Amino acid sequence: MRALNQRLVLERLRTHGEATRPRIAADTGLSKPTVGQALLDLEQHGLVRTTGRSLAGPGRAAVVYQAAPDAGHVVGVDIGRRVIRVAVADLEGSIVARLDEPNRCRSASALVRTVSESVERAVASAGLSPHEVVATVVGTPGVPDPATGTVHRAPNLPGWERRGVLHELVSALAVAGSDVVVENDANLCAVGEHALGAALGVDVLVCLTVGTGIGMGLLVAGRLFRGAHGAAGEIADLPYGPMPPGAGARRPGPMETAAAAQAVVDAARGAGLAKARSAKDVFRLARAGDERAVRVVEEEAEKLAYVVSAVTAVLDPQLIVLGGGIGGNADLLTEPMRRALAATIPVVPDIVAGQLGEDAVLAGAIATALGTARELVFDRRGLRPTASGA
Repeated sequence: MRALNQRLVLERLRTHGEATRPRIAADTGLSKPTVGQALLDLEQHGLVRTTGRSLAGPGRAAVVYQAAPDAGHVVGVDIGRRVIRVAVADLEGSIVARLDEPNRCRSASALVRTVSESVERAVASAGLSPHEVVATVVGTPGVPDPATGTVHRAPNLPGWERRGVLHELVSALAVAGSDVVVENDANLCAVGEHALGAALGVDVLVCLTVGTGIGMGLLVAGRLFRGAHGAAGEIADLPYGPMPPGAGARRPGPMETAAAAQAVVDAARGAGLAKARSAKDVFRLARAGDERAVRVVEEEAEKLAYVVSAVTAVLDPQLIVLGGGIGGNADLLTEPMRRALAATIPVVPDIVAGQLGEDAVLAGAIATALGTARELVFDRRGLRPTASGA
């Protein structure tokens, strides 16, 4: 019961901010002596600290308490095809160190080593030792399979589908006892936008990420939906157009081949835009009014509308958030998407740009890690009744 009271008081401070003992008692329904003992226990274990005194109201000034943000730290990692992003945050979610590393790795072993070294540098630059990191969450393309240590369906990272690579990554990052979780990057994008971005308060959310690859994160009732095997949202495998002879289960899948970045470049070149070397070039030309580029963008929007119509028929989402290098061009994509959807489905969900940009996966990783770390910090501090309260 004492531990439950401690958790209740700590959660009150984390959720609603600093407060006095009487305020905490009123908010939690606990008695003032019970709150006082819980605060004493939490303060002794470094989970709560005083910030001063409140002078509001008559009588003696009351001591103000807050949850200690530096009682533990978390690490978020976003493994992208071109960039590896790492952030270190305290228990309030404030970023205390950030590192962006070019991804030039040509093998899985090199990528594991680069991620591990990047995390070490970020933790050191935050002035922390490894044992102060409580939880680490890594975002990666593909479907992580902890049972076999394999990341399935990640063709854009060389060697990343090798069996056992997931175990190597977790071992490299858990050297100081940190809890390590590897999650699909589109899932974390959805979590990030739900926690801090365009989807605050949205119960049924689809985050469609389009860049080098294509993926989808799903939140149902405000919670991440992974499916029975962790593969929910693997829309790269959706059928699109005639299947070529000999097409197997390996990547890229039909939808990724049709709608990811390389497809946009190929379509632009087919339209006579020889100077379009990247999808970014195509969207830049479309904004400048090039009619050929505008048509390529509209065709891309129609392909994405096909994806959205399929998932809308099943989930009926309240909101579609567009993310990724291509999805970030929502200003050009949303209207042609809406037109295509209006001709296909009876109810068109809202379609908006993600607000977090290239940091969406990292934000989702930090948010996920915090959910784990706040519980682990309480357990690892070994809170037990003191002799005075026994």
